[in-house]
Amino acid sequence: MARDEELKKQWEELVVLLSNQFADGDPLDLDAIIYIIGLQEKGNLNTKYSKDDKLDLMHIAICRLLEPFGYYIFDYFDEEGWPHYKILEELPSLKAGEQSVLMKEAIVNYFLEKEFIK
Repeated sequence: MARDEELKKQWEELVVLLSNQFADGDPLDLDAIIYIIGLQEKGNLNTKYSKDDKLDLMHIAICRLLEPFGYYIFDYFDEEGWPHYKILEELPSLKAGEQSVLMKEAIVNYFLEKEFIK
């Protein structure tokens, strides 16, 4: 199976699993999945977050997701337990579709690493 087809299959499987677990089966979009990863990486799942905190959670997720691609590296946890990353390499200019494919690939890899999917 071609790499793109395999990614599409894995992505669709992941969306179904996460949607069933977090949204009563309503399909989650890319941003919602990134937010869930941010919550996972922060570790405080039962905390109420402000709008700014939610954006920070998504930023954490993006840094964590792109770390294996060499764009970011984990730096430290601050006194409130928020992870911080350093930029290693600027992201290339990508078209919207290319950004989406990169993020989907990173998300699938993340959940493969966590053994949530196979």
